[in-house]
Amino acid sequence: MNVRWNFLLFVAAAVSLASGRLAMPATLEEVPTIAAVPNFSGVWRQGLLPWFIPPAHGPGPVTNLSRRKDTGQSNYGELVGDYTNPILQPWAAEVVKKMGDLSRAGILYPHAGNQCWPQPVPFVFKNMSMQMVQTSDKIVMLFSEDHEVRWVRLNGSHPAKLTPSWYGDAIGHYEGDALVVDTTGVKTDRPYGMMDLFGTPYTDKLHVVERYRLADYDEVKDEIARGFKENSRGAGPMNTKDYKDKYLRVHFTVEDPGSLTTPWTASMVYQRNLVQWTEEACAENRFDFAHEADVPRAKTPDF
Repeated sequence: MNVRWNFLLFVAAAVSLASGRLAMPATLEEVPTIAAVPNFSGVWRQGLLPWFIPPAHGPGPVTNLSRRKDTGQSNYGELVGDYTNPILQPWAAEVVKKMGDLSRAGILYPHAGNQCWPQPVPFVFKNMSMQMVQTSDKIVMLFSEDHEVRWVRLNGSHPAKLTPSWYGDAIGHYEGDALVVDTTGVKTDRPYGMMDLFGTPYTDKLHVVERYRLADYDEVKDEIARGFKENSRGAGPMNTKDYKDKYLRVHFTVEDPGSLTTPWTASMVYQRNLVQWTEEACAENRFDFAHEADVPRAKTPDF
């Protein structure tokens, strides 16, 4: 394909030279070629609970103070955010502490995930599965829980007057083999507006930058190890022995001068989905995890 493309460019250059509109390149090597766009399309799955992989160094996300006795990993059944994390401003630390106190008391506090509300960025990474669809002018991200959808406009810019939305205004561009997504304008006047399952609040100053890359195992093995050390394993098929395909590495930076003292970083590592992606619809009911958090109940029967 490159040889054919170079030949076509060579012919075009020769025609332009004949018309006096372009200088002839000395060799074919001087004719520019078009860089290949990485192919992120497909269904990806990660298998960690709560989910974020902390960085090896530097400020990282709020993690769980409640640990499993058998493994020392985050106890997903009791979410007690580390409110002493220095990334938190005092008022944000108090919010996280109150959520943790509820969890320690055996109360499942409501959040976007268990109350069937749109999940803001970066909370939305909680989903076990994600499908990426690439087109020439946009990226679509489909998440496995409750039909969550993010739209990323390619090669655009944030509008001067931005209307906040559930997932914010996301613009993307390619940098070599990476897709860079810049998100701002995440809606704040909403119930359950939090960055993570620990209740870390955000403000209208929230800004998230994500970098997506396809990587070999050697490039992500340290992150996978940190992820397994911090998080419990969920339903994701993170089989590092038999898996031979590329991994999808997402490294992101979160900043919010309204609730944080400093930007922090984390990452996610996905494998291509190896099992059927079942539909997961969130709904208020008496038989699933959501029933423990503010599901309406009638005081008297209506019949």
